[in-house]
Amino acid sequence: MALPPSAHIIAALALALAFACNGDDDDIGESEGSSSSVSDSGGSSSAGETSDDSIQELCVDTINDYRAGLGLPAYKRWESAEGCTDDQAESDAKSGSSHGAFGACKEWAQNECPGWPSADPENSLLGCLEQMWAEGPGEDFSAHGHYINMSSESYTQVACGFYTTDDGKLWAIQNFQ
Repeated sequence: MALPPSAHIIAALALALAFACNGDDDDIGESEGSSSSVSDSGGSSSAGETSDDSIQELCVDTINDYRAGLGLPAYKRWESAEGCTDDQAESDAKSGSSHGAFGACKEWAQNECPGWPSADPENSLLGCLEQMWAEGPGEDFSAHGHYINMSSESYTQVACGFYTTDDGKLWAIQNFQ
């Protein structure tokens, strides 16, 4: 499947954003070693496995709630890419590098919540998505890229993936296509 011409520009901008995200927050840790992905009941299970899909649904629903506030159509949940997105979150957590696995799931854009506290993964996810949305509209992708991805009319679907490190840091990725 060929990417639309605008996707190449978006991919380049997303890579630039990857460098901008890497180190914006000193309190967002880089972690080595990991053993679990987020379980939807708030616990953990082995990487890539979840007991149900409530946190993925919360992620998609929250993004769509923000979109609805602008009168934008809802993104479809991109369920077939969730396992791959979980793998990207694990890879980034292990490398300590946001957006390090960008493109592996054939996404056209990506947002990431790197190293958030995982004691309450749902609230960490909601806080991260709120922070991204708060970037607000604008033309400068380096300052508004997360918001641009969440509010884009170029994408139709989103996959949410999660990984929790041994030291309790949540890595959450939202892939857009």
